[in-house]
Amino acid sequence: MAHSYHNCLYHFVFSTYQRKNTVSGQWIERLWKYMGGIARKNEMKALCIGGTKNHVHLLLIIPAKISPAKAIQLIKGGSAKWVHDNFSDSADFSWQEGYGVFTVGFSQIEATIQYINNQREHHKVKTFEEEYTAFLEKHQIQYENKYMFG
Repeated sequence: MAHSYHNCLYHFVFSTYQRKNTVSGQWIERLWKYMGGIARKNEMKALCIGGTKNHVHLLLIIPAKISPAKAIQLIKGGSAKWVHDNFSDSADFSWQEGYGVFTVGFSQIEATIQYINNQREHHKVKTFEEEYTAFLEKHQIQYENKYMFG
């Protein structure tokens, strides 16, 4: 082929440090929008961003020149800086070091967006830990409990 084409869809999941409820309800929506801006600035396409006070889900299309690891580094680092620069009540806020990333088929876009947008309701019956473990199992990722949420 004369050209290379790339269009991969990634579902990222990560939490705040120690899963503390440090994403303020007063600026949570602004944070999701800011993360979308970081994605756009770096030639990514954010299809949906949302979560709760202790974690976030991002559905992104990433250009071939950016690895998933680099994409999430840009978004986590840039958003944490923005929070600390703009909100005096954010002293305890930081993202956890790790993250989960899962590929999503394009036929699952609408279902994934609905899932992300329904996080507040979803977590009335399931904890972040239960949700994240279920993702790992669904995607057949091996893990050790003792390292999961330390």
